[in-house]
Amino acid sequence: MNQPPAVINLNLPRPPLRLIGAALVVATALIILWTSYYTVAAESEGVVLRFGKFLKTVEPGLHFKLPLGIDEVSVLPTRRQLKLEFGFYTSGYSNPDQPGQEQLEEKSMVTGDLNAALVEWVVQYRIDDPKEYLFDVRNPGQTLRDLSEAAMREVIGDRTVDEVITIGRQDIEISALTRMQELAKRYKLGVRVDQVQLKNVNPPAEVQASFNEVNKAQQDRENAINIANGDYNEAVPKAKGQADQTIRGAEGYQFKRVNEAEGDVASFNAMLEQYIKAPEITRTRLYLETMGDVLPFMGPKIIIDDSMKQLLPILPLSIKPPEVK
Repeated sequence: MNQPPAVINLNLPRPPLRLIGAALVVATALIILWTSYYTVAAESEGVVLRFGKFLKTVEPGLHFKLPLGIDEVSVLPTRRQLKLEFGFYTSGYSNPDQPGQEQLEEKSMVTGDLNAALVEWVVQYRIDDPKEYLFDVRNPGQTLRDLSEAAMREVIGDRTVDEVITIGRQDIEISALTRMQELAKRYKLGVRVDQVQLKNVNPPAEVQASFNEVNKAQQDRENAINIANGDYNEAVPKAKGQADQTIRGAEGYQFKRVNEAEGDVASFNAMLEQYIKAPEITRTRLYLETMGDVLPFMGPKIIIDDSMKQLLPILPLSIKPPEVK
């Protein structure tokens, strides 16, 4: 016996409109609440836009805004130093403007003496004007990379390859930093370039061996100069000391001779003064003193008077002549 088909009643009871309205109100309230606050990190600043137009900048912390997309907030790390690497990259970088692969063309440069060099460098900067950074330049990060590369190529193009690789690195960093700061200010990037640091600067691989030989020759030259300077520093002070000693000895001898001469002059003047007072007595005294100094060294002597009437032998005197030096 066939049974009749089952009949399904599709007229299920509908939820009341009041319940639907309450759910919509709750959902809307949650959306409004969720979009009415935001948080700015400690190293950042928030830029608030109202209907897409700049409104203000806010400090780190919890803030409130008009919900439902009326106010929009862009958070920029203005209190943290950012870094861009050129010609290479470090894994784990956080800057979105840093390419994730090695840029060979970026580091290939030509020096002022028409030699090739591979230059890698780092630019450290800060966002100091969030409004300019967001609204005055399209894609400010890439613009900063482009002007940094242009400034570095300009500076490298004014130096020789020896300056780039060896002695001129610090001057290149200072010149490139000054040029980048000037361009960033001119283009109103809203960033402040703090430091430019050269990393690896090498010639191309094809000429690496020749550059190594040149560098070795330069090092040998510097070593020879240092050795010569050492010998100079040792010999010159010694010669100066000997010269000073000789000069001091000559000055002492001069002082001695002058003093002796002045003493002789004073003695002669005193003797002259006495001679003027009593010429005969002084003459006789000088004669006797002179004979007393001379006679002991003359050997056997015979003294006679004018009439030759008597000879007076003089016994040998026991006076030894002074030693002649």
